[in-house]
Formats: sequence, C-alpha cells, structure tokens
Amino acid sequence: MSKKILLISTSAPLLKDEETGVWMEEIAAPYYKFLEAGYDITIASPAGGPIPIDAGSLGDPFFTDPAKRFLHDAQAMGKFHHSKRLSDLSFPADYDAIYMPGGHGCCVDFIDNPALKSAIETMHGAGRVVATVCHGPICLCDCVGADGRPFVAGKTVTGFADSEEAAVQKVDLVPYLIETRFKEQGAKYEKADDWTSKVCVDGNLITGQNPQSSEAAAAAVIKALS
Repeated sequence: MSKKILLISTSAPLLKDEETGVWMEEIAAPYYKFLEAGYDITIASPAGGPIPIDAGSLGDPFFTDPAKRFLHDAQAMGKFHHSKRLSDLSFPADYDAIYMPGGHGCCVDFIDNPALKSAIETMHGAGRVVATVCHGPICLCDCVGADGRPFVAGKTVTGFADSEEAAVQKVDLVPYLIETRFKEQGAKYEKADDWTSKVCVDGNLITGQNPQSSEAAAAAVIKALS
C-alpha cells in the first residue's frame, strides 16, 4: 500500500498589508519528489479551497522547474485549488506524514491555529513523520511535547534564519523570528549560510532552513518512510 502524505499549506494572502501566500518552490518540489516515490498526496490548508501564491516565488531565480511544472499540471492544480480544510481531517490514522511548506503566509495562520497544533502533536506523538521548511517551522512554536515543555526543546531543528529574514526586509512584519524563538524555547538550532540547503532530522521531525532546502527535506521524508 502506498504511503499517504499530507501537504499543509498556508491560506493567508496577506502579512499585515503585504501580499503573500505559499512559496511555490516549497510545495511544488516536494510534491514531485513524493509523486515519484509513489505516495498518495493530499493538499490541505487552514481555510480549505484555493491557496494564495507569493508572487515573489514566481519570478527568477525563484521560479524553479518544479514550480513551473506544478502550475501546468492539471492534477496538481486541482488539488491546490480545492485543498482540504485542515480541521476536517483525522490524525494520525489517515496519514503517514505531514509536510508544511513555507511562505510568509505561514506567519499569519500557522500560529494560534489549534487544528494545526493538534495535527503536529498527534502525528509526532504517534511516531509519524512531521516535516516542514523555511517559514513553515513557525508552526512548531505553539506546540508542546508530551513532557509539557515547548515541542522543540532539546530537539535539533532549523528554519528560516534571522539573517535571511533581515535580508528580505521583513523583520518588522513577522510576529517573531523563527531562529530566535526556537533558541528561546530550548531548541538546538542549526543553520547553513544564507540561501544554502540545510536539513535537520531529529527522530521523526524533519526541518529545512529555506527554499533551497525543499528537495533535501522531501528526500529526508522519503528516507524516513522507507
């Protein structure tokens, strides 16, 4: 039986007054890695329905071949425009892994989100794979471990670096900086140079630093599920 994986995207089109959404590379590249692995892929989002795309991810050099392929793929776009509402889904029974791509929209609806928090805690507690890249890891900041401590406490993780946030000039827009928050919560935060691939694997938790990490993070998921 094929593995079942759920891609959970942001539904948020705005970060304060700035247009945003999902970063297309971060959902497209993993989608095709998982498709090639023979996985049964579902796409969900907090609101369900059409998912907004950050326009910045559709320009060079960020508009990668997987992103271009995705936008011309009828099956992929069908799932993308008719995403399942996250709160309607069941965990952990229905999925072997969940994967949260990034985009600054995550800074809006991946925090203070009970359905996402529950999905992550339930899946991880059941030994299922939890993976997320770039701004996606902000979803881990609200989560709590079985011991009552912050979910990331003592775990080796990565996510969008403070220096990368400064480089894109959005420090004043985001609710908090992922790197700083992880460190405050007791995580063992690791990073590579800005805009280079970095993936951390800590048990069944997989995190990627930035858009350049999306394929490597997907490969880590496939390895974990093999």
